[in-house]
Amino acid sequence: MDGGYWVYILASKRNGTLYVGMTEYLGRRIWQHREGTADAFTRRHGVKRLVHAERVEHLDDARVRERQLKRWRRQWKLELIETDNPEMARLG
Repeated sequence: MDGGYWVYILASKRNGTLYVGMTEYLGRRIWQHREGTADAFTRRHGVKRLVHAERVEHLDDARVRERQLKRWRRQWKLELIETDNPEMARLG
């Protein structure tokens, strides 16, 4: 799929903070988070590890999915991460 958007989850560390975001350019956005230039929240909490990403075709759909994930309970997010990336299950 050309174009589109990404909805993603970052983590700080095992049992750490989770962050849900949305972007058109995933690689650049992750770099910004790691460099501390993307968001005060991620900079303050050291949230830099990409643990989940979903490709979404339309901007409106990406915004809806981002809001949905932000409202999810932490456990649901961890289960999504584990399903997508079994090696990340240790974040729990």
